[in-house]
Amino acid sequence: MRRFTTLLSFTPVVLIMLSPLIAAMAGAATPAQITPPEELDRAVARFTGVPIGQVGGARTAADRRLRLAACSAPLVATWHGASRTTVKVTCPDPGAWHVYIGVRASEPGQSDRPIIKRGDPVTVMVKGRGFSVQQSGEALENGAVGEWIEIRTARKSPPVRARIERSGFAVIPAN
Repeated sequence: MRRFTTLLSFTPVVLIMLSPLIAAMAGAATPAQITPPEELDRAVARFTGVPIGQVGGARTAADRRLRLAACSAPLVATWHGASRTTVKVTCPDPGAWHVYIGVRASEPGQSDRPIIKRGDPVTVMVKGRGFSVQQSGEALENGAVGEWIEIRTARKSPPVRARIERSGFAVIPAN
């Protein structure tokens, strides 16, 4: 009984010491108030057209420890820099945040030198779940494996962007 009364005498001191922690926990962001890291992964995959870990896609998944403020509008993904090795994911809300995600440029050991040069003939494949369509075209810029380049498929049509798979062959994923 004596131990219990001694323990009770420390309770106010313990509560005072823990009050900042309790207050922080009470004000912590709930899952509805944050943008889940998985949403960043989906935005990058939609933008690049390639899943995480593959050439042309995000190197790794976004850090699961991220606690970014909730975004009321859809996330916006754009290339950051001319080398196209980083995607900038932005929350378009006023005063919101942005995150940079690295893109896997090529397989380890592969050269980053262009294997397709401007003017080269290129076969473009649109590849989706259960179907694929191919068409010939002309490269409008140089590119290495995993890079996205513009390709003209017909004289008067606007160019399309496709990811280089190998020499003379590029893919447009249709997810």
